[in-house]
Amino acid sequence: MSVAQAPTAAIKSMVVTSTGFGPREIEEITRAISENYANYRELREGVQELENQPNRSPAASARLGVCQFLLGRYSQAIETLKHSDGGAMTHFYLGRSYLALDQYDQAIESFDASQRAGYDRDIVTLAKAESLRYAKRYEESLKLLDSLSGAVEQTAEYLYQRSATVEVLGGSRDEVLALLERAVQAGPTHGGALFGLALINDRHGNDDYARELYERATKQFPTHVGTLLNLGILYEDMQAYERAKQCYDRILDMYPNHPRARLFYKDADASRDMYYDEEARREQDRLGQVLSIPVTDFELSVRSRNCLQKMGLMTLGDLTETTELELLSSKNFGETSLVEIRDMLSSKGLSLGQFAHQRREEEPSYDPTSLSEDERALLDRPISDLNLSVRARKCMVRLGLTTVGELVRRTGDDLLECKNFGVTSLNEVREKLTVAGLKLRGD
Repeated sequence: MSVAQAPTAAIKSMVVTSTGFGPREIEEITRAISENYANYRELREGVQELENQPNRSPAASARLGVCQFLLGRYSQAIETLKHSDGGAMTHFYLGRSYLALDQYDQAIESFDASQRAGYDRDIVTLAKAESLRYAKRYEESLKLLDSLSGAVEQTAEYLYQRSATVEVLGGSRDEVLALLERAVQAGPTHGGALFGLALINDRHGNDDYARELYERATKQFPTHVGTLLNLGILYEDMQAYERAKQCYDRILDMYPNHPRARLFYKDADASRDMYYDEEARREQDRLGQVLSIPVTDFELSVRSRNCLQKMGLMTLGDLTETTELELLSSKNFGETSLVEIRDMLSSKGLSLGQFAHQRREEEPSYDPTSLSEDERALLDRPISDLNLSVRARKCMVRLGLTTVGELVRRTGDDLLECKNFGVTSLNEVREKLTVAGLKLRGD
C-alpha cells in the first residue's frame, strides 16, 4: 500500500524512523502531499521531531537533510547533508539545495560527487544541465543534454530541460512550445513542464488554459513558487480573491517572509472587501456620454466656434478641463463668447474648468528624426525584452503598450491606475528601465 493510501501518520513515521530511505520513499512522500496537501503538516512535524533527536546517525541526518530540502529549508538542508553519510543520495540533494540557492558551482560539484557515488547518470546529467543553464553557461547545458540518448530523451524532465535551454538560446517559440507540450504529454504531473506551458499561454493572453495548467501544477509537490504567484494573479483578475489568498498562503507556509507573497496577500485581502456599486457605475457611464458630446452639436456663434476649433476643444469634456482664463487668453475670444459657452455647458449640468484638476500633462511627442539610430532601436524594442513579471506584463497589455518607447512616455501614476498593479510592480519596471538607461516620464 502506498503512502498516499496509508494514514497520514505513515509519512511522519517514514521521516522519523525509516531504516531504508531512498528515491522510492521520497517519491511516495511527494506523491502523498501532491494528492492531499494536508499531508504537508505530517512532513513538517516529522522533520521537527527528527531535528530534536540527539545523537542522530549519519543515515538519519541524510534523511533529515532531504526532508528539509522538500520543505524549502535549503540552507538547513546543506548544513545537515554536509555532516551526514556522504552517500550518492546525500550528494544529489546537496546539489539540489545549492542550486535552489543559486550556488551553481557548488551544485555541479555535488552532482558530480553523487554520480561518482553511484547515483543515476541520466538524472544527474539533467540536474547538471539545469545548473549550467541557470549559471548562463547555455552552450555547455545544451551539450550535456545532447550527450543523453535512449529512453531518457522521451521523459518529461529531459523535454522540459531542453525546452528551457532552447528558449534561453533564442530558439523559436514554436520549438519551445512543442517541447513543453511533449513534456506534459510524457509526464502529465511534471510541475516544471506544466508551469512552462502555462507561462507561455499566460504571456499570450490565453488566461483560461493558463489557469488550468497552473492549477494542475499546484497539485504537485514541491510546488514552484512562480506557479502559485501567477495563479493567484489570475484569480485576482477573476475577482476570486479568496482563491488568490490560498495561493499566497501556500507560499507563506513554506517561506513566511516571502516579500511578494506577503504583499500580494495583502492586496487580495483588501480587494475582497471592495464592492461593485451598480448605480455609481451607471452614473459614471452617463457622465462619460455627456462629456463626449461634440461642441458642433450646439448652436454657437461663428466667433466662438472658430476659437474652440483653434484651441482643439472638440467636446464638452474638453471644455470641462479648460479654465475661463485659458479661453479668454485666446485671440478674439471675449466675454460674449464666454457667456455663450457657460450657458451651453450649464444646459448639460456642467461648468468650465470643472475637471481641470484631472487633466493629464500632454505626452511629449515622439519625433524619430531627432533621435540617433541606437536610440530609436532602443525605444522600438518590444516590452517583452524587459522580462517583466506576469503582473507587470498584464498591466502593459491592459494599457495597450507594446514598445519600450510607449512605456517611457507614461508616468508612474499612469501605471498605478492599472488593475492589480502596485508599488512592487512599479519598482520592478523602474529597475528594468534603469538597466537600459531609461526612466518613466516624470521620474
